[in-house]
Amino acid sequence: MQQLQLPPLAEGEIYIGAIGDKNGDFHHVVLLPGDNDDATFEKQLEWAKSIGGDLPNRIEQVMLWDGFRDQFKGDYYWSNETHHRESGWAWFQVFINGYQDYYRKDTEFRARAVRRTHQPHI
Repeated sequence: MQQLQLPPLAEGEIYIGAIGDKNGDFHHVVLLPGDNDDATFEKQLEWAKSIGGDLPNRIEQVMLWDGFRDQFKGDYYWSNETHHRESGWAWFQVFINGYQDYYRKDTEFRARAVRRTHQPHI
């Protein structure tokens, strides 16, 4: 069985966990410090990239809600996922009740960034 090698963490970063795929490859999810005030989906993607990260995907947001909700304000947070049928809409996570939904990308929600470290199957 493959041993996961935890990634090194910088000051203020929080290790969230690992996600595997059908090929046995894993990526680690690390929550970056900082919380960005309300902005549109595109602006939040730009912000996350500017600090060396990305917005979390929907699976990562569930992990964040489940184990790390104390790191978030009770508010709406953008994911990095555009709705598959509505290109002008994107998914978000509500850090009040755990609910996920999608809304227009020009709406202003908060954001937290994550970074991913890939660990290939050995």
